[in-house]
Amino acid sequence: MKEWHKQFDWLLLFCWGALAIIGLVAIYSATQGPVSEFLPSYIQNNFSNQVIWIFISALAIILLQFTAPRSFIQISVLFYIACLILGIMTVFWGTESGGATRWLVIGGLRIQISEFMKLATILVVAQYLTSRRDISAEKVGPALTSVLLMIIPASIVLLQNDTGTALVMLSLIPVMLFWSGLPYGISLFIVSPAVVGYFAILNWQLGIIVAILLTIGVFLIQRRPSLTLVTFVVGMLIVIGVQVALYQILQPYQQARIEAFINPSLDPEGAGWNVMQAKTAIGSGGIFGKGFLEGTQTQLRFLPEQWTDFIFPVIAEEFGFIGAGLVLILFGMLLLRLLYNAGEHKHPFAQLVMVGITGILFMHVLINIGSATGLLPVIGLPLPFVSYGGSSFLANSIMIGICLNLRLHQRSFSTF
Repeated sequence: MKEWHKQFDWLLLFCWGALAIIGLVAIYSATQGPVSEFLPSYIQNNFSNQVIWIFISALAIILLQFTAPRSFIQISVLFYIACLILGIMTVFWGTESGGATRWLVIGGLRIQISEFMKLATILVVAQYLTSRRDISAEKVGPALTSVLLMIIPASIVLLQNDTGTALVMLSLIPVMLFWSGLPYGISLFIVSPAVVGYFAILNWQLGIIVAILLTIGVFLIQRRPSLTLVTFVVGMLIVIGVQVALYQILQPYQQARIEAFINPSLDPEGAGWNVMQAKTAIGSGGIFGKGFLEGTQTQLRFLPEQWTDFIFPVIAEEFGFIGAGLVLILFGMLLLRLLYNAGEHKHPFAQLVMVGITGILFMHVLINIGSATGLLPVIGLPLPFVSYGGSSFLANSIMIGICLNLRLHQRSFSTF
């Protein structure tokens, strides 16, 4: 391809690389600091392992640029089925850690299949919705089939007791269907359970109020009495379901996380410890931070899982508002660039893939930083490209590589 460098999205690649470097710095601080000798050896190796995964991911991104875009359509169904099978295998033969069975050992490597299942779901739904010109999410049949394609892998992940990843996968439903032509009112109806559920966790009366407001919104937008009634009924059921789940269904450690989210001070040395230490670290960083390897919460190991779930407080404590703000700016640039590329692309499959990937990354950023700042319950999700984790970093990098490919080959792909 002549003058390929002009078509290549260097800004998107820069955001990926900058976030990866920031992540390496934070992982080093979290695992190689002054008292790192007290950490288990496998954690002390996190920094060197992450360097290897970044190198592997960079190679994957490069190789993906030489792949024909239509290959992503051709492999989507097979990739989806393979991930489902491996996901089921993980449920029965996976490795358990932290209350969840997320990892499957293949060839001596521990792989988190659910990370790749997210990409497989995006590809197969995009392939289905664009397989025929007469398919549109605005029609009931294709919409329900698409929802089923997204619910199946999310259900398998739930069986692995990985609630956070399952929620991220379910968030694809309104994102991809809306981009495929789903009306605004129906899109609002689809997201209403999540919104009502969030406020119902805080307070059941508040959940009811939000459910009523969303019902009014659906009526004003869609003007369909039947849909309005369903929205209200679903909202009420969500409020009831949240209360039942909180006290009857959830595991004790999950209940403790919810209670810590609502009021961390109720158990400052137990369930509320994570949130309180994370907020302390973020607040103590000030404008410029305490300096590299100088964060007391980080170096004295007050922060839990500070190389994965709580890596954002490490950055905020040692590099302050400037460092934390830089991370948010880079994520904002990356997500907006993905949406811009989706809007500019002429092929609907490419659009849906890039929008789905944007939705996945956005939810990870929202939930991870929301958990660290006490705005959301702690459900254990890594910060893309920043947190330690081989499967997560590789899967997310492959997503970026695919987006770069679709942008690079936009002219040739749009014509077929």
